[in-house]
Amino acid sequence: MPIILAQGRRRFQAKVAGEVADCGYCASKNLHYYGLKLHALGIRQPGTLPHPEYLEFTSARPHDLTVLERIYPYLWHGELYADKAYVSEVLKQLLKHQEMELLTPSKKQKGQEKLGMFEKLWSTSVSRVRQPIESFFNWLEERTGIQMASKVRSLNGLLVHVYGRLTAAMYVLKFNS
Repeated sequence: MPIILAQGRRRFQAKVAGEVADCGYCASKNLHYYGLKLHALGIRQPGTLPHPEYLEFTSARPHDLTVLERIYPYLWHGELYADKAYVSEVLKQLLKHQEMELLTPSKKQKGQEKLGMFEKLWSTSVSRVRQPIESFFNWLEERTGIQMASKVRSLNGLLVHVYGRLTAAMYVLKFNS
């Protein structure tokens, strides 16, 4: 989930919190921006929002796969449902040694115009399981407005913005469940 300090052409002039923020791209929103990314790993709870097990802020630049490669040694025994950004045969094999299965939607190969029927069904089923984490991000944005940080003017202000809102949201999630 992007935490946006500046977007569009303004992202090149942005200097706020340069120690932690950077330019990046959010493919799901087709958005070039300057800011941070929130990464989340949640435990499935059928019928409700997932329980966030791991949350991390990074600058906007690193690819999502880079963050997962850093934390995969701590993941054991289970299934990891991820979006297309996490398609990696190398990571899939590494996780297999830890009795983890990486499940991602099918991705078109270069030059491939359409996915086959099996790939479409597979992608739909993986996306249905992933949908609650997308709902979590949507819930977090609706409750806190964490995504738009364009009024932040310092590193300390950014830290208060992201951690304060995240803390408030986790408090509400815990005590309203």
